[in-house]
Amino acid sequence: MEVPRLVRCACAELPPVIGNREMPIPLLRLHDARSQSRPSRGRTKASVSNNAGSDALVLENKKQEVLRMIQDTERGRVATADQRSSLEEALVGLEVCGSPIRLPLLDGTWRLQYTSAPDVLILLQSAASLPSFFQVGQIFQKFECRDQSDGGVVRNIVRWSIPGVLEEQEGATLVVTAKFSVVSPRNIYLQFEEVKIQDLSISEELQALIAPAILPRSYLSLQILQFLCAFKAEIPLRNSGRRSAGGLYYLSYLDDNFLLGRAVEGGGGRAASTP
Repeated sequence: MEVPRLVRCACAELPPVIGNREMPIPLLRLHDARSQSRPSRGRTKASVSNNAGSDALVLENKKQEVLRMIQDTERGRVATADQRSSLEEALVGLEVCGSPIRLPLLDGTWRLQYTSAPDVLILLQSAASLPSFFQVGQIFQKFECRDQSDGGVVRNIVRWSIPGVLEEQEGATLVVTAKFSVVSPRNIYLQFEEVKIQDLSISEELQALIAPAILPRSYLSLQILQFLCAFKAEIPLRNSGRRSAGGLYYLSYLDDNFLLGRAVEGGGGRAASTP
């Protein structure tokens, strides 16, 4: 059975630019380099270096193969059953290379590249079915945990728009904020805090309707424009009387430019991300 996944990639800043940070070369255990008859110290170092470089190349090839396979799936929305099956095999092959969560590596902004999570796919499918009424731009996950030892804050960020009302693709931003704690070497627990709509950017058509360019802008029209541009709505997901919703999230692979994870509870899917 396919496990729903999310594939994400790191980006230094929110703009969707693929990062180019170097991959760390994994360390090789010393006994691997001594498996042959006693080489000289110089040859041992060379062997370790060559083998580590070979391991890093194999790992990089696995990551590039995953990115190649998801390239034409529109973040998983149009992936066929055969594509999902092949991707599942490739992702499992990458997961075996995973290591315990390192918060300094997790810290930063990750861009969604592929998902099989039903709730995200419904969002993408809705935008594809009704492009004249609803658009979904880039989707990010921002972890803030650089100076923490056991957790931090994560913000799920969705750029969206209503054509004709807001700017194309990224006319507004939906942010779902949660606190998280590390509960095992590869699992974090999310405690959701609030949902926020912010960063409205109204379209030129709506601006022209509110304050036509051929007429002097009145105080009222300017106030309306300023209100819309500064609009922000916040919905708390927890209060002092009861505990907010939460869930377990499994980070099966993480390095400095590739994150693979899935929700453990509620039938969540896999996700893969890159810078």
